[in-house]
Amino acid sequence: MKADKDNIKKLLKTAAGQIEGISKMVDDDRYCIDISNQLMAVRSILKKANNEVLNAHLHMCVKEAFLEGKEDEKIDEIISLINKFTK
Repeated sequence: MKADKDNIKKLLKTAAGQIEGISKMVDDDRYCIDISNQLMAVRSILKKANNEVLNAHLHMCVKEAFLEGKEDEKIDEIISLINKFTK
C-alpha cells in the first residue's frame, strides 16, 4: 500500500473506538438518533480512509502501470470498484 499508513491506521483506530462507543450506546438503550449520528460519523471516517487509499493508488500504482504499459489492468480494477459503489 502506498498511502500514508500512519494516517490510515489513525483513522481506523478512531473508527474502531467510535464503534465500541456505539455498541455501548446500544447496550444502554440510547436514543436512536444519537446512535444514528454516531454511525454516520464512523461512516465518514471510513470514507475518508478509503479516499486516501484510493488517492494514493491512483497517483502511484495506476500512474506506474501507465508508464509500464499495463494500464488496462488498472483501468479494469477502477471500473470494478466504481461498479461496487454504484450498486
